[in-house]
Amino acid sequence: MELRTVWWEDDAVCLIDQRKLPHTMEVVRCTDLAAVAYAIRSMQVRGAPAIGCTAAYGMALVAQQSVALTPSALLTELVQAKATLDSQRPTAVNLAWATSRMLRRAEAVASEGVEAIKHALHAEAEAIFAEDLAMCHAIGEHGASLIPPRGHVLTHCNAGGLATAGYGTALAPIRTAFAQGRPVHVFVDETRPFLQGARLTAWELLQAGIPQTLITDNMAAFMMQRGQIDCVIVGADRIAANGDVANKIGTYGLAVLARYHNIPFYVAAPSSTIDLATASGADIPIEERDPAEVTHIAGVAIAPQGVRAAHPAFDVTPNELVTAIITERGIVRPPYLAALRQLESGR
Repeated sequence: MELRTVWWEDDAVCLIDQRKLPHTMEVVRCTDLAAVAYAIRSMQVRGAPAIGCTAAYGMALVAQQSVALTPSALLTELVQAKATLDSQRPTAVNLAWATSRMLRRAEAVASEGVEAIKHALHAEAEAIFAEDLAMCHAIGEHGASLIPPRGHVLTHCNAGGLATAGYGTALAPIRTAFAQGRPVHVFVDETRPFLQGARLTAWELLQAGIPQTLITDNMAAFMMQRGQIDCVIVGADRIAANGDVANKIGTYGLAVLARYHNIPFYVAAPSSTIDLATASGADIPIEERDPAEVTHIAGVAIAPQGVRAAHPAFDVTPNELVTAIITERGIVRPPYLAALRQLESGR
């Protein structure tokens, strides 16, 4: 029921190349900062929690490879590494959250010397990974109770084990409910243009033996109209202080459809995805990716040469369309401005 998405092995950051799935399982070994940055930017690794874990290991890798003779010199290298990693994908808050935590840890032990920093950062990266895995299981326990008795759930993108330390956020309630012996059937949005649903979520559910039906993105409204969807569960890359949610492009449309059809729309995310410093979704930076990812699939052109294409990688769902937010510390309901602050103050 768990995947190993990213891990530390033999002084390298290892990860599954998610661009090759579902047809090829290929492990990438990142042996320097440039390789880790490329893995994040190119979407060899993707999903906000998994990116955070990868960045944490990347900071540890920089420390391990440093030849700095003084703590101050090493801290300078780590500040530069953080800037490099943070710039790769600006929407997912977990990335900067993880690198900031690593930098704070380095600063906390700097007085003990260079070797103390190196040891502390490796331990901190492992702690971030372990905490993420535990958070995903807790999200599953809290969220399973929200899945209606028939268990027909629509998902978008991939917020499963591949997007996290190994169990998932949006898929966690589904996995938990299935493990409890409850009826579950997942309708998997293909998620154009990168096809994370078709390539990754469908693959994960097959591995877990969970019943599923793959649909194209533009089938979702029809499935809702026919009464085939009981609830929608998606992940998140950033949740603003007012409860607005940034997630994979297409999420906002599903939320609008769910509201029209009176279907609960749930967001599952660890508390590290909540960004109280961002007041609303209007303040969340939206990553613009290469338009070639729209005009091509797996390197094959599907549009006329020379056509202009847009590729915002994320959209923002207004908080009033979100029925509840499922975190590792419980289920958060509106009004989100107060509820999210209360959740964070209880850390």
